[in-house]
Amino acid sequence: MATTDRPKARQSQLVTTYGVGSLYPAGDESFMVCGTDDWDEKWSPSVEEPRLARSLGVHSFKAPSSGKRSGDVPVVRFPLFHYCPECRRLDRFWAFDARKMECPDCSRDLTPSRFVACCENGHIEDFPYFQWVHRGADTSGSDHTMRLESRGASSSLADIVVRCSCGVPAHDLDGSFNRNALTEIKRCGGKRPWLLGAPDEMCDKPLRALQRGSSNVWFGAVRSSISIPPWSSPNAQFVTKHWTVLEHLPEDALRAALPGMIAGRGGLSVDGIIEVVRGRKGLQSGTQPTDKDLREEEYRALIDGNDGGALDTFQCVPVDVDARLRGIVRQVSRATRLREVRALQGFSRVTPMPTDTTSPRLAPLSVTPLYWLPATEVLGEGIFVRLDEDAVAGWERTKLAERRHGMLSQSLRQRATESGAPVVEAPSARFVAIHSFAHALLQELSLDAGYPIGSLRERVYAEPGQSGLLIYTASSDAAGSLGGLAALAAEKRLADSVIAALSRASWCSNDPVCCESGPSGSDGLNLAACHACLLLPETSCEHRNIYLDRVSIIGEAVCSNDGLFSGLYA
Repeated sequence: MATTDRPKARQSQLVTTYGVGSLYPAGDESFMVCGTDDWDEKWSPSVEEPRLARSLGVHSFKAPSSGKRSGDVPVVRFPLFHYCPECRRLDRFWAFDARKMECPDCSRDLTPSRFVACCENGHIEDFPYFQWVHRGADTSGSDHTMRLESRGASSSLADIVVRCSCGVPAHDLDGSFNRNALTEIKRCGGKRPWLLGAPDEMCDKPLRALQRGSSNVWFGAVRSSISIPPWSSPNAQFVTKHWTVLEHLPEDALRAALPGMIAGRGGLSVDGIIEVVRGRKGLQSGTQPTDKDLREEEYRALIDGNDGGALDTFQCVPVDVDARLRGIVRQVSRATRLREVRALQGFSRVTPMPTDTTSPRLAPLSVTPLYWLPATEVLGEGIFVRLDEDAVAGWERTKLAERRHGMLSQSLRQRATESGAPVVEAPSARFVAIHSFAHALLQELSLDAGYPIGSLRERVYAEPGQSGLLIYTASSDAAGSLGGLAALAAEKRLADSVIAALSRASWCSNDPVCCESGPSGSDGLNLAACHACLLLPETSCEHRNIYLDRVSIIGEAVCSNDGLFSGLYA
């Protein structure tokens, strides 16, 4: 029988994993999440983060529906092509018994097509089975009933055969996943099935055949921001709740009205509320901040710290640094409360695109831009580590740092040459080193924090003048605030974890291959990094597990002194 229960997903998944335009597998069925035009806003609670909203050019955010039947997030069935596992007939689902989603001849549940066709502009459509089997043939005046058969020898594409009743020679799918395999078969139709009723677009990008469940069918462009003072305070929370009224009041009228509005409420002050209102109006009228601007503000807030009250969602207090870490670690802070907002601004297919809002290749979430974007908030805790800027800057000038950076730059140029994509500048040597250290430390902390490793997440601050990292809980449920991670910021415990992490990173079970093989991983964008040493679960790394290099942190050889953290471990 076809699935009778409605497919279910967590709110956070509908932003990060199964966002608008993605394919959601539900048992033996497959659906695509519809655009925000078709979401019922009354079932979508507001999520406020003024800094991030201003950066993305919207007024606010809304969380996906919490699951009430009348407020479900809408989906459409995709792909359209299904086949019967008994008679192997291949056709669009409405050509079968669409109410029961079964073959009327065999009474067997239909199976969605395993393959789809996408382009780099975000368009998606069914794999062109008809054009594939009829290439170069006259298709007029015949009955065309297609079948998708398997030779049974293996599960390779060469053993999957498309046949048609019109008598054309059958064709297997061998070679269909090659980069230009569909170029002579069919051009991109500019289809956007997630935008109901939207017209097709003109598109000059070639179609690429992909597996329906492969990761490159949908790359969500997710931007995130941590709430920092004054936006994390109870005053800011009050302003958010009453913003539709407060934004229109002159300051004199506001100062007169506030005492009555906040009477009997703890943690609020008239001056604090007015300061937040001024700041929020300034955000709306000022220059649109970039992601780098938001990160810079977060970095400074983490350095300054904040020992706010119980209602403040940003509580970060510096702690003592163990003598064993001095010279490389400048500051350690215990973040007992953090709030992060993650917003989906668009998506791409085939290859991931940068989250820059000016990117023309991000597929839209709605037919016309709305005043809001889908988002989710995460409440948790973390540890902030700031490295010594002089030590990091000095290491960047070493021959090792320059050589490893040159290897990544060459790999990016080769990737651009092979794919035809524009050349992307390689990240700085300090970013690669701090990012790699964050992965090693996160893995070590997960052993003692009481959280599964997939519930921890990194945040790297490595722009010029920055040399820090934040490891925090990434779970949107109660598991994100148990206190086990922040407790590890204690002087001796963190030093033990740092030294143990570096000791583990100094050797990999795949060495010497891992350490000496050069560019590896996705598009050759890692150096010394593999699943046995630095790679993390998808939810833990904000940079898709690329730009990692153990050699940058531990050096090229045992007892060498050229890594950023050489000398901290036995």
